[in-house]
Amino acid sequence: MALTDLGLDLRRLPAPLPIWHACVGRDAWSRVARAIAEAGGRLVSVWGVDHGATGGGIAACAAYAVFEGLVWLELPLDATTRSFPDLAGVFPCAARMQRTVADLSGLQAEGARDTRAWLSHGVWPSATPLQPGPTDAGRGAAGALPADYPFVRVEGDGVHEIAVGPVHAGIIEPGHFRFSAVGEKVLRLEAHLGYTHKGIERRFTELAPLDAHRLAGRVSGDSTVAFAWAYCMALESAWQAEIPERAAWLRALLLERERVANHLGDLGALGNDAALGFGLAQFSRLREDWQRLSGAAFGHRLMMDAVVPGGVACDLAPLMIDPLQRQCDAIERDVRALKVVYDEHAGLQDRFLTTGRVTPPLAAQLGLAGLAGRASGQAFDLRCDQDWAPYNGLDVVMATHRNGDVAARVTVRFDELFESLRLIRALCAGLPGGAVRAGLQLRDVASIGAGWVEGWRGEVLVALEIGADARIVRCHCHDPSWQNWPVLEHAVIGNIVPDFPLVNKSFNLSYSGHDL
Repeated sequence: MALTDLGLDLRRLPAPLPIWHACVGRDAWSRVARAIAEAGGRLVSVWGVDHGATGGGIAACAAYAVFEGLVWLELPLDATTRSFPDLAGVFPCAARMQRTVADLSGLQAEGARDTRAWLSHGVWPSATPLQPGPTDAGRGAAGALPADYPFVRVEGDGVHEIAVGPVHAGIIEPGHFRFSAVGEKVLRLEAHLGYTHKGIERRFTELAPLDAHRLAGRVSGDSTVAFAWAYCMALESAWQAEIPERAAWLRALLLERERVANHLGDLGALGNDAALGFGLAQFSRLREDWQRLSGAAFGHRLMMDAVVPGGVACDLAPLMIDPLQRQCDAIERDVRALKVVYDEHAGLQDRFLTTGRVTPPLAAQLGLAGLAGRASGQAFDLRCDQDWAPYNGLDVVMATHRNGDVAARVTVRFDELFESLRLIRALCAGLPGGAVRAGLQLRDVASIGAGWVEGWRGEVLVALEIGADARIVRCHCHDPSWQNWPVLEHAVIGNIVPDFPLVNKSFNLSYSGHDL
């Protein structure tokens, strides 16, 4: 299927990746969703927008990944009914996104099977947080207790429920996991999130566009580079600005260092969850060394606030290039030795193999994204799929697997880590000269832009609308965890309850990036 087959009046946005926008009617909203699904396209996100005082009315939005790039559709809605046709019948991953649109924007999906509140825990007043109005519109009364969430019950002889969370014993953020089990075998898992809802998308509308990249970089701390880059790409797209070539290369260098740091951390944690404390100790040591050098080179261990509108905050000192390259060599030697330990450790492999399996057909049906999707045969990676500088000149090799179990997700992590180390060396060796930041010219007309970046978990999206007064009307941030949390519930079915921490860690999904 070509974009022209969709029958839409598409306008390409001035972004480094191919991104199109179109306003559609209700029939086209549903028709295009079916056509994209039949052609193997993917739903990236669903959100709502209320233009308020700008006079643009209200709309439902959806973003789809297709072969040619990203398609952003906007469906103007009637202010009285405030509803749009359901997408979950075509893309199951839309269900929770649509429930969130209802919670935050008050827009309902017509014909949706599941209309339970998702982010709202029963303590918000009638005004939804993203409707124009006072900034405390989404706050509940002091001391108000959340409502009981209506979990789906499983009935039968010997079936019992196990509640885990929302407060956990470790340092992870809150999430409620309700298991239905017979003995130790899991029959069903249902999660409820939203406990860390922070009002980020409302806060964006209170910030100047040139300042909001700092908030984007705090959507999910382990993906600060990916979200900051996606926001800056969206702003540069909206204001039709181009960044210097050196800045694009430095952004890619930051992104790959973020990917390596997270893979090092997860590989150690996965070993620990399978009772190999040695793995945690060794990978934690490597991750600490990695983050210390990131702090020395870019001013922050997580490289927070390094990506800014127009480029990057500071240049990479020439004296830092050699240490960055040498560290890649040292880390690769140690990780290859640790991979042999992981591959040959019988106890570890016994825990990894066949545990938490998501078959490729199920992954495709449910829209499993990013790293977890690639471990289940879903071969999508923006660094390979799209003409995106500087990746289009680096011949990125995509890491994939088809077994879809914990072992496959571990293998993909190892492979991606080695590829990122190669990319970092190439970026350091080929880093072009020139400026690292360009000025952005404010525009006095309403504009839209989008940023689309392959973060370490998967594709990160930022959709941005700016009014003629140069204020943010709507900034929607999307983490791939939205697609993957529901799939985790399927992955654990048939496993035993003690395997859940291992399966959960093999996905390592974001709470913060989900509970905006």
